[in-house]
Amino acid sequence: MRMVPKLTLMDADSIMRACFKKAGEIGVDMDIAITDDGGNLILFKRMDNARITSIDIAMGKSFTASAARKSTRAYGEISVPGKPAFGINTSNQGKFSIVAGGLPLFAGEQIVGGVGCSSGTPDQDEIVAQAGVDAFLMMQNY
Repeated sequence: MRMVPKLTLMDADSIMRACFKKAGEIGVDMDIAITDDGGNLILFKRMDNARITSIDIAMGKSFTASAARKSTRAYGEISVPGKPAFGINTSNQGKFSIVAGGLPLFAGEQIVGGVGCSSGTPDQDEIVAQAGVDAFLMMQNY
């Protein structure tokens, strides 16, 4: 039997607060999704002026980051024609994202979840997601 750490709702709430704070600092309302290690949604929030069309995108970014254990930016770089993951974005009923803004959450070497942000540029989305990852890493050090 393998014992693995699990992301809790309290963890997700702390990650969400950090993402909200960073989104406020950069002045972009976001759709923010946090998933568990299997890509299942734990927490989602939509800031007041976030794009409706970005709801599913944020969830897809979080799903990809957690289920595939890699950033969506990294998948974007290897999924263009001629690269080894070309076409991967059509997998998993189209939930697989290759646009920056989805980052995995690790507890040591173990995947525990992902955070996905959408409504800004891909770089802005990733900055906000990184704030959530950073908050999670700080929680682990206490």
